[in-house]
This record gives sequence, structure tokens and C-alpha cells, in this order.
Amino acid sequence: MPAKDVKIREELAVLRDEVRRLRNTLARLTPGIKAILKRRGFTIYKKEPSDDLLVPARKYQPRYYRMLHKYSFRLLLRDVIKQRDLFTAEEVTRYATPGVTKKYLDYLLSIRLLQKKTKGYVLAKGPGKSFGETLEWYIAETFKRELGSEAVWGVKFKRPKIGGDYDVLAKFDGSLFYVEVKSSPPKQIYDSEIAAFLDRVGDLSPEISVFLMDTELRMKDKIVPLFEAELARRSPYPPAVQRMERELFTIQDRIFIINAKEDIIRNLQKVLSWHYKHG
Repeated sequence: MPAKDVKIREELAVLRDEVRRLRNTLARLTPGIKAILKRRGFTIYKKEPSDDLLVPARKYQPRYYRMLHKYSFRLLLRDVIKQRDLFTAEEVTRYATPGVTKKYLDYLLSIRLLQKKTKGYVLAKGPGKSFGETLEWYIAETFKRELGSEAVWGVKFKRPKIGGDYDVLAKFDGSLFYVEVKSSPPKQIYDSEIAAFLDRVGDLSPEISVFLMDTELRMKDKIVPLFEAELARRSPYPPAVQRMERELFTIQDRIFIINAKEDIIRNLQKVLSWHYKHG
């Protein structure tokens, strides 16, 4: 690599560290999530459940978090959870090569999330009915580790009219960031879920709201039309769903619809950048 490129990479690394340091400093100087919520009339009733959470012991978590960056690894975890009682490597080899799948399974054995049996593998930790909680944990960790933000996940409030979980809440420079996280493919998303998301956005009034689907499939085919139909149901003059780029969309620069194509972290950063430039 040319010396000039090496120098540029080193300078970028220094700048990233400085931005992270400044964000951490600002986080200490601005109100926390609890205070921001209290000003809106919200008090956390429950948060961060562990019934379905598939996360290893703390010493293994830094690498496990990095592994979750890989879409193929997240897809394998979904299959592992579905087949939790007993499964073979062949039964979870759908989204990666047999060699890569074997490496993933060996890794899960090494961090004690799987146990090896004579006829295959079983989950070693809890019932694990769904990947949803683990995905919420990962998104919250992304806010903390990559963006220097305070974050909580799986949040419940006692609200008489608007119920449901707020999957991830994060704080940015005194502003509130809400993410609805979907691990199901678009074909399993229905209009009632879009309505519930918009209801929660209206009740909480965060500065930024994101409907995030952990898929590389197109948002324009089903999810965007669902949003357009629900917005039209709520108003005779509904706001437009605007494409930012590829499969990233925004509604009035405050509500965003994104998928996991290319990279979840990159797409969340794109949302932040767009909001600060246009919001």
C-alpha cells in the first residue's frame, strides 16, 4: 500500500477516535435517556428482557458482537434458534457454504451457546424462541460501540392507549432516536405493524425514528407501499415516502425505512447524516 494511503488511513482512524471521544464527552454533559423520556411524560416500566436472548458470557461478547456484523451469521442464528432442540449442520446450511457454516457452528460451540450431540447440535442456553431480542441487543450495542450513544432495548412503558415494545431507544446530543427492529422477511410484515409503529412514533415524538428490517430484500416492493397506504389512511394529504438511496427511504426527514443491505451500521450512520443535513 502506498505511503500516502497509509497516512490517510491513519488520519481517518485518529479522526474516528476523536469523534467517539467527543460524543462520549457530550453524552456525559447532556441529559440521559431517562431524563429525556421523563420530559416527554414517559417512565420505563420494563427493559432488556432475557427470555429469548442468545448472547454469551461477557468475556465472549466483543467478538460475538463483531460476528453479528455478518448477515450470513445472523441468518444462521435464526435457523439455529428455530431448530434449537436438535439439528445437523446440513439443516442450517442455507445462507453460507458448508465450510463457513462449520466455522460458525464451531465458534458457537467455543462460546458455549451450542452443545455437540451424537446426532448434531442443540442450543445450550435457554429456550431461544426468537432471534428478535438478540437482534435488538445487537442494535443497541451498535449505538454504544460505534456511535458513542447511550442506548436501551426491549423497552416497555405503561401507556393506556399506545402499547407495545420500543425495540431500541438511543440518545444523541440530547435528542431521542427510536428504532423498530424486524427480523422477519418483508412477506411476514403486515399493515397492523406499520400502524403500531407510527402510533408509537406519534406518542413518543422522537427526533429520529427508524423502521429497520434485517433483510437484504427490497423495501420498495412491499414495505414502502404499506407505509404509503397507512399514511394515506391517516391523512388526506399524506407526506411522501422519499428514496434516499437504494433501499433507504425517509418520510419528512424524521422517519426512516431501511434494510440491512451492505451493512446495518453504515445504514444507521446514513440515517444520522441525512437527518442532521435535512432535518
